Amino acid sequence: MQEYTEAEKIHFMGEALKEAAKSRDKNEIPIGCVIVKEGVIIGRGHNAREEQERAILHAEIMAIEEANHSLNSWRLLDTTLFVTIEPCVMCSGAIGLARIPQVIYGAPNQKFGGVDSLYQILEDSRLNHRVQVERGLMADECAQMMRDFFRSRR
Repeated sequence: MQEYTEAEKIHFMGEALKEAAKSRDKNEIPIGCVIVKEGVIIGRGHNAREEQERAILHAEIMAIEEANHSLNSWRLLDTTLFVTIEPCVMCSGAIGLARIPQVIYGAPNQKFGGVDSLYQILEDSRLNHRVQVERGLMADECAQMMRDFFRSRR
């Protein structure tokens, strides 16, 4: 498992927030994600469902796809996924299937969360791959971006 200093974690979550801002600026739900290996970002993603008209284009899926291409492998061993909002059920499944060993997320996702809020997919002992999860990194900033987005739509 990769160990990060608090400053490194904040830096990478800041990069995920930049990705979330790309979604927000396109009137998409503002969730952003980066995947890091050996201190280098190898995958980036932001929600693009509306823009691309594809239901599965969540931030995590886009970042996983880019990281797969970066490593020329479906296995994303020795990586860490940083995401602004708790992954949903679909993304949690994709994280496990990609063999990502570590996830660090910002704010919980009370309506769709597949890591803690509704389900605990990443740490389910019945599955053959379990993920180390860190919760709440920059949670206020991540949640505030979501609140601002939804408030502006009302």
